[in-house]
Amino acid sequence: MKANQLLKNLVLKELETAVSIYISKLNLNLPLSDFKIRIEYSRDEKFGDYSTPFALENKNVFKLNPKEIAEGLLAEIKNDTLFEFVTFSPPGFINFRIRSYFLFQYTNQVMSPVVSFAKTEITESILLEFVSANPTGPMNIVSARSAAYGDALGNLLSSLGHSVKREFYVNDYGNQVYLLGVAVLLRIFESKGETITFQEEESNESIFSLIEKRILPKESYRGEYIKDIASELLSDSSLSKKVGDWIQNQNWEDCVQFLAKYAVNYNLSRQKEDLQLFGVAFDQFYSERSLHDAGEVEKVPSLLRKEDVTTIDGKLHFLSTNYGDDKDRVIRREDGRPTYLMADIAYHFDKYKRGFTKLIDIWGPDHYGYIARLKGAVESFGKSKDSFLVLIAQQVNLIENKEKVKMSKRLGIFQTMRDLLAYLGKNGKDVGRYFFLMRSSDAPLDFDLDLAKDESDKNPVFYIQYAHARICSIFRELQISINEWKLLTNIKANMFESEERLRLLFWVARFQEEVYDTATNLEPHRLTNYLQSLSKAFTKFYSHKDNRIKDKQGDERDQLLLLILYTKLALSSGLELLGISAPEKMSKEEV
Repeated sequence: MKANQLLKNLVLKELETAVSIYISKLNLNLPLSDFKIRIEYSRDEKFGDYSTPFALENKNVFKLNPKEIAEGLLAEIKNDTLFEFVTFSPPGFINFRIRSYFLFQYTNQVMSPVVSFAKTEITESILLEFVSANPTGPMNIVSARSAAYGDALGNLLSSLGHSVKREFYVNDYGNQVYLLGVAVLLRIFESKGETITFQEEESNESIFSLIEKRILPKESYRGEYIKDIASELLSDSSLSKKVGDWIQNQNWEDCVQFLAKYAVNYNLSRQKEDLQLFGVAFDQFYSERSLHDAGEVEKVPSLLRKEDVTTIDGKLHFLSTNYGDDKDRVIRREDGRPTYLMADIAYHFDKYKRGFTKLIDIWGPDHYGYIARLKGAVESFGKSKDSFLVLIAQQVNLIENKEKVKMSKRLGIFQTMRDLLAYLGKNGKDVGRYFFLMRSSDAPLDFDLDLAKDESDKNPVFYIQYAHARICSIFRELQISINEWKLLTNIKANMFESEERLRLLFWVARFQEEVYDTATNLEPHRLTNYLQSLSKAFTKFYSHKDNRIKDKQGDERDQLLLLILYTKLALSSGLELLGISAPEKMSKEEV
């Protein structure tokens, strides 16, 4: 299915035709591109299915009042096959009601024999990088939000026809990883009965000196999970002996490097388990260390434009102010060590080298300032700035008993992704994903734990799933197989005269364009909103006594069955795109 065949675009085409005729009659020698022409959903369904504010938004071009413009356009819109009526409402809206017969035929076309999705005209090879949580500890709640957002986004972009690969960047190189190894070493001392203390103020004392004094550096990691890593390692006799030998010989460097690598692998394996529990799969886990080992990071200065790189006070700088950054950035320190930015530039260059034409990164809320410098680097090594997009997964506030739950990663008193899934129980994956997706990702999210635990239809994800299960129960009660249902295309003129039937039919017909708009705008929360509205339309339909399908016979029964079958397909397909299950049986399905 092509995007120009979406229902909304069919209405837009009729409007554009009317505008062309209208401006020609007024002898306005202006192209359509000079006018703002758009179609939106009616804010009040009583006025119609769609509307356009064209008369309001272009009144200065015509130098006429909106009512005159609207009346002129109404005279030119004459598609009786598509429209039941086209009307004007103050202060300047033109409203369109789609004819029920057309809606039904359109729905038959796009929902059978399988649900089709509108394809974009230009498809790309997209590398979608998300989560990329530091392997220095368990994944936190923001990482969980990023996981839900990124995975749903990958599904949505694939529905448009793009080739999408999911990647997790493992930051397994640098000072924070080294400090992780130090933390594990100190906890090993503690497990053997030694007393360790915690440095409260940073000092110039060397790491090795602190180790010998059994002092955990202030900037290192203190969480209880470090004890688990130490315990796991010591349970392996060969590894325990190797570490013991290093300790005995005070070979701190080799010992810390080994423990850092071990801890990274330990944490990463558990992060992968968490992601699996959350239904998120990656095509690749890409190691930062592999870039350093291959010498790719050191190549960065030669990749950038010569005029964008210079040495200042012994440090190599990338002149990111040439690309809108607020200051230039160091990429290599005086002692020759690369900065994190230098490695990140190498990583993104490698993404393009692998053949991807579009890069999408999802970052955490503390990375806004990093966007300009990295986008500048992408331009500097010769790629279009539009080919690299950064999305932000904002902060998550866990709310319990109407109060915010405190979190602190470094001290280890934080709620992890695993904690959340365990708290939510058997429905953790579905509920967690839905709650993370029900608000725009670039806005902070208050995650209501009490509502998330509620198993009634007050819980928004259960409300949708109950609607789906009820439809399945109707087919079971009538002993009709959904999978073998014969599709019908004939419709009687009076079949959809009731408001509840018409509204449900329209919401089903909107499914393809809702998915398309959600995917092209990279906003999965739009699909959650749509599924809520579709479920609400079904509930109103289902609650009306005139729609009791088991009491109907013949063509009316069959047409209503087909209507709810298409509703089921829209609900299940929408939930699948979000990575959420669509159960066919639930405890309240018969309610």
